[in-house]
Amino acid sequence: MPPKTKFNKENIIEAAFEIAKENGFSAITARSVAKRLGSSVAPIYVNFETIENLIESVVQRVFAISNELMAKQTGPNIFENIGKASLEFARQYPVLFRELTMQPNQYMASYETMEKSMLEAMADDEAMLEWTMEERKRLLFKMRVFQTGLSAMVANGHIPPWLNERDVEELLMETGEDLLLVQKIKRGENKQ
Repeated sequence: MPPKTKFNKENIIEAAFEIAKENGFSAITARSVAKRLGSSVAPIYVNFETIENLIESVVQRVFAISNELMAKQTGPNIFENIGKASLEFARQYPVLFRELTMQPNQYMASYETMEKSMLEAMADDEAMLEWTMEERKRLLFKMRVFQTGLSAMVANGHIPPWLNERDVEELLMETGEDLLLVQKIKRGENKQ
């Protein structure tokens, strides 16, 4: 009889991550992970008290991947970097993107948390020093609407064939610049 294969926590998280990547977090069950590993459910419950604990570990891994994608961006500002990282995440992990951004879930930080840090970054931007909080909030929301929508189109394979990956990124940047310009015009900053 061959020796039993031992599975550590990382092996189990990797198997569960692959399941989530293909079918979403709800597809992570003790049986589905055991099947992926070719084992019984015992190693799962030895390493994780509950399946929810395993799912939380997978979610942490997904956020680590997202942070890595963000760190790889080299754009001149946070908006560009977030937008490009979002597009890349949607390309590489469409199921996870849809689940995390297009469905209510307990895993994403509240919009208010994300908004607060973004507004702080905007307040430090030289181009927006004189802007009111309301003006920054509206611009941020408009940018987020477009970025999320474009990323959703990428994740769902709805980008027209005449646009390649670079064109999509350029469209994201162009729209961000347009939104910023419109806000400046509304403020009377670009009078000719």
